Amino acid sequence: MVAMALATVTDQTFEREILHSELPVLVEFSAEWCGPCKTIAPEVRALADELKDKAKVVTIDVDKSPIVARELGVQSVPTFVVFHQGRPVGGRVGALRRTQLREMIEPYLPRAAGALKPAELAQLLQRRQVVPVDTREAAVYRRAHLPSAVSIPIEELQGRLAELHMLPGAPVLYCRSGDKTKELAEKLANEGMPVAFLEGGLLGWESAGLELERPD
Repeated sequence: MVAMALATVTDQTFEREILHSELPVLVEFSAEWCGPCKTIAPEVRALADELKDKAKVVTIDVDKSPIVARELGVQSVPTFVVFHQGRPVGGRVGALRRTQLREMIEPYLPRAAGALKPAELAQLLQRRQVVPVDTREAAVYRRAHLPSAVSIPIEELQGRLAELHMLPGAPVLYCRSGDKTKELAEKLANEGMPVAFLEGGLLGWESAGLELERPD
């Protein structure tokens, strides 16, 4: 499936499409003559598809819409600027890859109810306010898990919900990549038992440079 072309914003539509946007906006300042802009175009379009309904990814041609570019101090293309709640909150110059662009806008994306980032969970653990609940298989948990985590495999969890209330801190569910516990947290919330979960799971925790306990 071919990715759709980016929406183009002009000096005239800038206020409506970006400053008044309810979603965060990643703006690419580009030009028709810009070689690097053409090179990274597939990456930018792919990110736009990936972030559909979570954020807007648009382009502004600095030659056709010079006023916005001048007001924001854009001096070369491509330049990327993130807008959140009507304000520029970050910018980078150069031919960035999709992962780099995603990192720019990630902090401003809408988050699922109960979602905790690794750094947020680490702070709560330091204060002993939470208890991580490892929902992977028990054997995998024994090899490595988050500090002070308890093991309740995901297939057993709904039959052991009472145990969550007995923990010495608020439970935070996690799995390998975060997808399964996100779904479970949504299901429990719909049943009237909201519970937090770790965004990105154990892999996200490790990629943030945080340590695991390895009993063996």
